[in-house]
Amino acid sequence: MDLNTIETVIRPRARADLSDWRAGDACLAGGTWLFSEPQPEMRRLVDLTALGWPSHTVAAEGLTLAATCTIAQLDRPEFPPDWIAAPLIGQCCRALLGSFKIWNVATVGGNLCMALPAGPMIALAAALEATCTIWAPDGTERHLPATDFVVGPQRNALRPGEILRSLFLPAAALARRAAFRRISLSPNGRSGALLIGTRGSGGAFALTVTASTRRPLRLAFATLPDPDTLRQALADAIPDDLWYDDVHGTPDWRCHMTVHLAQEIRAALADEVSA
Repeated sequence: MDLNTIETVIRPRARADLSDWRAGDACLAGGTWLFSEPQPEMRRLVDLTALGWPSHTVAAEGLTLAATCTIAQLDRPEFPPDWIAAPLIGQCCRALLGSFKIWNVATVGGNLCMALPAGPMIALAAALEATCTIWAPDGTERHLPATDFVVGPQRNALRPGEILRSLFLPAAALARRAAFRRISLSPNGRSGALLIGTRGSGGAFALTVTASTRRPLRLAFATLPDPDTLRQALADAIPDDLWYDDVHGTPDWRCHMTVHLAQEIRAALADEVSA
């Protein structure tokens, strides 16, 4: 869609080139949502792709993803063999049900910043304990856990003029056993519930709940909980008004499927079951 209110497109080559933020500005990365509907309040686009950030960096400490990393770029790399949770990356990419055209332009940062409950990059970041690096307009930066970055449907923690620069996924989280479960109302529908469980070598268990709730939740346990303990923990962590309600699933269905999928994940990561 043409955005006929846009007066200027800014293409910064370095952070110093970022202009002072003003009302009517919008960051442009993939633009899959930006160009999908009218944006009458927008006057300038700041093209973040012009900054030339490397899509990803693999290091001993973990994986750094640029906010401008596309879904296609994220699905390509080979990761260290001890990062046994790395298959989650491909699973979350495929949870974004888009054509190859969408995969080649949609970005990790855009998925987080849109803050849709079904955003699979939100699930990936929350499950693998990602930290968001945020650039402030005064030249400083701050760091925020991914679970705190998304605060509600289409609401994120960015302040006026701030830019999501990157995500860092620690190697320790990538080295855990993991299980992924997702359900939707139709074979190619938007996620109604997307859950990821991880378990460390010491037995600690964590469950991340997204898509069924208005914001991501991560429940951590020192050891693998029994089914009743897990069910009660979910009930305590998710009040009725936190279940998401839209055409892709009613709250009662999302609640039922979340508990069901959580129990599947618990069983998959139990000692007696092979990961």
